[in-house]
Order: sequence, then C-alpha cells, then structure tokens
Amino acid sequence: MSVRGDEQTDSQGALEVLARQDRIPKWSLPRWHLIVIGIGYFFTFFDIADIGYGMPAIAKEFKLTDSESTFVALAIGLIGYAVGSIVIGAISDRVGRYKILLITIGITALGSFLCATATDVVTLSMWRFLTGIGVGADLNLVSTYIGELAPASKRGRISNLTFLVGILGQAVTPFVALALVPNFPFGWRLLFVVGGLIALIGLIARFQLPESPRWLALHGRVSEADAVVSRMEKTARDRGDHLPEPHVEDVSFERHQFPFRSLLARPYAGRVVLLVIMWFFWYIGNYGFLGDATTLITGHGFKIADSILFLAVGAIGYPVGAGVMAIVADRVHRRLLIFFSTIIWLIGMLLIGSLAGDATVTIGSFLASFALGLYLQVAYTYTAELFPTRARSSGFALSDGIGHSGGAVGALFLPVVIASTSFFFGFAAIGITGLIAGIIALFGPRTSRVRLEQVSR
Repeated sequence: MSVRGDEQTDSQGALEVLARQDRIPKWSLPRWHLIVIGIGYFFTFFDIADIGYGMPAIAKEFKLTDSESTFVALAIGLIGYAVGSIVIGAISDRVGRYKILLITIGITALGSFLCATATDVVTLSMWRFLTGIGVGADLNLVSTYIGELAPASKRGRISNLTFLVGILGQAVTPFVALALVPNFPFGWRLLFVVGGLIALIGLIARFQLPESPRWLALHGRVSEADAVVSRMEKTARDRGDHLPEPHVEDVSFERHQFPFRSLLARPYAGRVVLLVIMWFFWYIGNYGFLGDATTLITGHGFKIADSILFLAVGAIGYPVGAGVMAIVADRVHRRLLIFFSTIIWLIGMLLIGSLAGDATVTIGSFLASFALGLYLQVAYTYTAELFPTRARSSGFALSDGIGHSGGAVGALFLPVVIASTSFFFGFAAIGITGLIAGIIALFGPRTSRVRLEQVSR
C-alpha cells in the first residue's frame, strides 16, 4: 500500500470505512437524494435539446446562416462542455465532489438565464459557452458521485434510476418548445428561462447532499467519511437489511499527485484512449441528431411545428430506454449493453433517413430516443468505473470531454453530407458511427457487480 503525506496516517481506518460502505447491499441514503441528483441531469438534457428546438426561431431573429446556426447551437457549447469537464473535473478530484456539484449547477443556471437575454449572435455564443462549462462539468460529477455512493451490485441500476429522472428533461423539452417557440416571438427566450429555473431548483436541493465517503477516506478525512457511512448503515438496518462483516482490502491511497498524472500509467492510459474513441464516434451521431434533426427535417418540406412534433412524440423513447436499462444494467455486462443500444440506434437513423412518411419518421425518432435512453447512462457509469477514486473525475473528463469533439464533427458536417449526397445517406452515416462506438466498447474490461477498487487496480 502506498502512503503519502500527513493526511494518510489513519489509512487503516480509511480502509475499514470503505469496507463498511461496500458491504451495504442497497442505496442507503434518503431515496429523494436520487431525485435531487436527477434534477441536475434533467437540466443537462433539457439544455442539450432546447437550443436545437429554439434554433430555427433564433436564426430567423438574428438572421443567421446555416453554418452560423450550427456553430452557435452546438459547436460553441461543446467547446465549453469540454473545458468545463476537463478543468472542473480535475479540480473535483482535489477539493471534493460536493462543493463542485454546487458550483457546476450554479454555472448552468446562470448561463441559461443569460442566454434568454442575448441580443445578438456574439452574446448568445458567450452565454452558450458558459452554460456548456457548467453542463460538461456537472455531467461528469453526477456520474462520478453516484458511482462512488452506490453498492457494487446495484451501481448500474441506481445510476440509471437517477438518469431516468434526468432523461425526462430530453423527453419534456420538445413539448415545452412546441408550446413556446412557434406561438410566441420570444418563445425561445422563455425556453431558456425554464431551463434556468430548473437548474436553480436543483442548486437549492443539492445543499442537502453529503460528500462522497470514498473521496473523504482517500483524502484522510476519515471521521467525516465514517459519519456518512454510519448514517448509511443506520438507514440500511432500519430498512431491515442484513450487513455482513466488512472485508478489508488493501488498496492504494496515492492522492497528492496531479490527478491527470495517474492516467498516464497502465492500465488507465489505454482505457482513456479506448473511451475517447468510443465517445467520439457516439457523439458524432448524438449531436448531429439532437442539434440538426429539427432544422434538417424542416428544410425537407415540413413545417417547424411538424418537425418538432415528430421528435416530441419520438422523445417518449428516452425514459422508456432508461427504464429498461435500469432493470438490466446489473444483469448484463455493460459493454454488451452499450453494443446492443447502438444496433437500435442504427435502425432508428435508417428509418428517419428514409423520410418514408410521418409514421416512419416518428417511429425512427422513437427508436433513436430509446437507444439514447439505453446507451447514455450505462456508458457514463462504465466510463466512471474504469478509473481510481484519486483520478475518477479527471479520467471521466478526459474521455468524455475529448470525445465530445465528435459532437462538433457530427453537428457541423451532417448538413454538409446531406447537401452533397442525400438525406438518407447522412442519417445512415451517423447511425453507423454510433454502431462503431458500440463495437469499440466490446474491447473494454468487465465492471458489472465489481467493487470500484477492484475495477480500477
């Protein structure tokens, strides 16, 4: 066992706290904490979707070209996303999960409110960048935080139940947009105000959350970690759960080095490369679909309201997919679930690309949304699981943050590909890139029902 610094004088006590936490078989904090965490997810997916639905009206008001619209709608936010995830994610490995969870959702609330005040493309771009910083960092922290609190045997299920609360944001957004954007000249501004209010509610609620006991134990704050775990044990016993004797395992307590340095060593460097490539190919189609679908369908002879309606009805697939994944997440290996999700994604893209009638496009939209609901949280959970506590947020940040460059590629080039080839070819292409992501995931290690410290050795 590697021990460094004054904070690690009670490393044996820290190991015992981790062992006590890992013997708890179920989620043993208040269940409403999952809803509180899910509100942050709710805003994240609301924000990812709202700009796409509002962009046709924004482009008309600000007289933007198609390339300018795509840049503002997606590229500038993705740049902020990557910056926030990597920079703030690394900071959370040093200062803790709880404080940064408050900061990130505060940034997203501020950014969304400011987007509603934009007067031109420059100010809108500034505020989209700010919002992206908060969203990128928050998505990173939520996945890391849930993984460090949930028991190994239920980690996938609990993560997906939280995600189910959040993904409703992506399901609800098109209906909110449908009510606001076509009916009011300032409807797109109201869309951002709604998002800001959701984030503000999430910020207030998060003050009740505890710090991650894993992070506390790693950083020598054993008495604080003990207090959180004791509370979890009491809740478990009150619910009638049997707690076996804790099994203490020897794990590394290196923590003072710069977090990214840990990721240069084996096996983490290889995992970062694998995950960056996986996320890169996934985000090509993800953001091409979410950011461009409304505009592209509208450009092929449909009214804005009809295009939003196709996607709104199809968006019912988001919570359905997340609900299904919550049932199977710990019963099947994560990498296989990711792969199966991308097959469904490909089918959805092919149906949308066919433009073979309203029903076909709506079914394709449902399958695409269903695949997103299946894929996202299991892939987020998988990403966070592959790194040690001392650099978990940093590893997630590098993998997902750099991978998001694929979103910019997809969003910027999907309209170009469609213009130079055909609508079907463009959507078939982003379906195939999603499938490639699923194939890459098959090369990752097994994580289901395994303690985090065992996965990250």
